[in-house]
Amino acid sequence: MTTTSAGDGLPPGQPGVGDPGTVVTGVDVAAGAGAFDAFHPPSADRIDDCVHCGFCLPTCPTYALWGEEMDSPRGRIYLMRMGLEGDVAMDDTFVTHFDRCLGCMACLTACPSGVRYDELIEATRAQIERNYERRADDRWFRAAIFALFPHPSRLRAAAVGGWLYQRLHGDTVVGFLGLDAWLPPRARALQSLLPDISLRDLRRRTPARTPATGEKRLTVGLLTGCVQSVFFTRVNDATVRVLAAEGCEVVAPPEQRCCGALGVHAGREASAADLARAAVDTFTAAGVDIVVTNAAGCGSTMKEYGHLLRDDPAYAERAAALAAKVRDVTEVLDSLEPRAPRHPIPATVAYHDACHLAHAQGVRAEPRRVLRSIPGLQVAEVAEPELCCGSAGIYNLVEPDAAEALGRRKAANIAATGAAAVATGNPGCLLQLRRYLDLPMLHPVELLDASQRGVDPLPVVKEPP
Repeated sequence: MTTTSAGDGLPPGQPGVGDPGTVVTGVDVAAGAGAFDAFHPPSADRIDDCVHCGFCLPTCPTYALWGEEMDSPRGRIYLMRMGLEGDVAMDDTFVTHFDRCLGCMACLTACPSGVRYDELIEATRAQIERNYERRADDRWFRAAIFALFPHPSRLRAAAVGGWLYQRLHGDTVVGFLGLDAWLPPRARALQSLLPDISLRDLRRRTPARTPATGEKRLTVGLLTGCVQSVFFTRVNDATVRVLAAEGCEVVAPPEQRCCGALGVHAGREASAADLARAAVDTFTAAGVDIVVTNAAGCGSTMKEYGHLLRDDPAYAERAAALAAKVRDVTEVLDSLEPRAPRHPIPATVAYHDACHLAHAQGVRAEPRRVLRSIPGLQVAEVAEPELCCGSAGIYNLVEPDAAEALGRRKAANIAATGAAAVATGNPGCLLQLRRYLDLPMLHPVELLDASQRGVDPLPVVKEPP
């Protein structure tokens, strides 16, 4: 009998995956239903909740792009049913329809029947990663992403190369020589998503403990994140300052690792569960009242730790307890009576709903109230708010054409507001939108931080390297 890590993206034919008697976290998956193995296939009961009413169709980004039924939530749910019943094989066509899904969860908001599409798509993707053999180039590209992005130390080392590329104007050289036309779409997407890199930021770390200003109201643990801690240290810095100014002691355990969000959303179930266990250990030991996230995808995953670790007798109860403590930073700030002064910011800012904040977590009003608490700041609403910008974890890297179409559509809607800047609560959205909009991109907490300190956040000041 072979033991493997489910969801680590290894194709059938490599040791431990798809072999008879394979064990995934202690469960025999050799025998399954239809196209799926027996470890957490998409639930037939959850599938039956869908009445195929079609309310999800206008909110689904891929259906909006192509009008293809099987690229809509209800179409994918129908494919899941066919997979369970053995009416369809896990072939290229089957997998493509699920790879095209952004996992934005807009269908959760639209569905009148309460279908848990989030559970269904994550279960299906885990099945795909265990049981479907991807092309070699696709397999190794995905492996490279997960060898890098969930590891901040590796990401920092790679970012130094990105800094050098930017200082040597590598993109200009590539364009001048016409080499960009030879780059694969995924490589072009990776190049265009590279943010402005500062060596000073790469050296900075969030303090392990920051005392509250004045009387302490709460002790909060801060998830510093992977991409956030490398490329958006300014967001973490602003989060710490704002929370401390509002009476929160901020604990950022230096030993914390990736929360597992990227893995969960890409079907790498076992590696994500391992990271979730580490996060449960870390933040439980920190003895905090709540855990704060400032990245929408991370927050939505941590709030579902109880579901992710439901089969683990050593962690199920502890994971659910920690999940109940997780809050987006705007939820915390909205719940606290303002203590720190707020100075005016006379500007109009377009607020973009990050999908995993608005749809997966149901957090919509709180960031808007936080922004509107800033004197002089006007919040502009964006047309088609339910449609994803195309970021969606690693989606804009693995499905660059669809991501670009959605990014340009979102950018046009934002530009139509006439706003001077964009505010959104997810680093992936910030990276995606800056490709198509020449506007300052800020996290809402950065605007509140600027208001508390009495500084002008527009335009965002770029620090020297």
